[in-house]
Parts: sequence; structure tokens; C-alpha cells
Amino acid sequence: MQRKSTTTRILFKQVGTAALLLSFGVAAAHAQPGQVNMTVSGSAAASTINLQPGTPATEYQLAGNGNLGPLTLRVISASGVPQQSITCSGPSKLYIPVVAGGAVARAENGDILKLQLTGGNDCIDFAAGHAVCTRDFRVLGGTGRFDNLPGGAITLTMTVEPVLGDASNNPVFFAVTGVVSGTI
Repeated sequence: MQRKSTTTRILFKQVGTAALLLSFGVAAAHAQPGQVNMTVSGSAAASTINLQPGTPATEYQLAGNGNLGPLTLRVISASGVPQQSITCSGPSKLYIPVVAGGAVARAENGDILKLQLTGGNDCIDFAAGHAVCTRDFRVLGGTGRFDNLPGGAITLTMTVEPVLGDASNNPVFFAVTGVVSGTI
């Protein structure tokens, strides 16, 4: 009888330990305020969404992974008028500020992170055949583990390369690789 009692206590201890570890695992799955670091890749093309009259918009469809786990990221942003810039200068470079936009990140379980564009730019290097594009966002909150976040700022930095051109050979479809960093 003593042996059965000892075995039962050990079993309950193991089940209790497993339950405790599982609860820590579930807590870790919730977004905690802190650093965001992930890599993303995907595609970009012109958007049919009109954020500002006369201003072209681009839509990015990205997927990535990092310390928040696997996410998809859909970004829509509108570009302004090309300008001079110290950070993007040279005979074959064009600087274009970003004037409006937003993004939605979706986790595998359906949790949503909502982002509002606060700034950014495109630095197109015609000689290199690609652009370096930056999008800065303010965290608006979200659902599930992203609900009730205290705010934060996230930056998406991308390298964008043309893949396909239209009948006049103007680039219209792009491959995108990049990183997401910041705090939530």
C-alpha cells in the first residue's frame, strides 16, 4: 500500500510540474512590452487603395519570424514627391518620402497587431538596381496577446528589387527582404 501511495504522489508532482511549465509557456506566448526583432520577406506592388489623391500607394505582403513568433505583415503606404536628401544622395539615387500608411501584423493564432505609419522613405539606387525602403510605425494595439499594449514604435527596413516590368519595362512587381525592429 505504501508503494502505491508513493507512486501516486510522484505522479501528482509530475502532473503539477507539467501544468506549471505549461502555464509559463502560455504566459510567454503573450506579447510582453519589450524589444521586437524579426526578419521578413515577400512581395510588393502598386495598391488600388487611394490614401491621398494623386499619391501612388504601394502594398507589401510579407511573412517573417522572430521573437514574436511567425507573423504575416501587410503594409500599405503612399509616397510623396521626390526630394533632395543627404542620406540618399548620388547621381543615380532618388529619395522619396512616405506620407501616409499603416500596417497589420497577424500571428499564426489570429492575434492582430495594428500599426500607424509615422514616417519613412524610399532611397532608390538605379545603379544598384534596388531600393532601400524604411517605414516607421506607432503601435496602436491589437487583439489577443497584442491587446492593451502600452504603445511603442516599430521600424521596417526593406531591400526592394524589381522582379517584373510592364509593357514599357517599368518595374511593377518586387521582391522584398527586410527586418523589423523596435519596441512594443
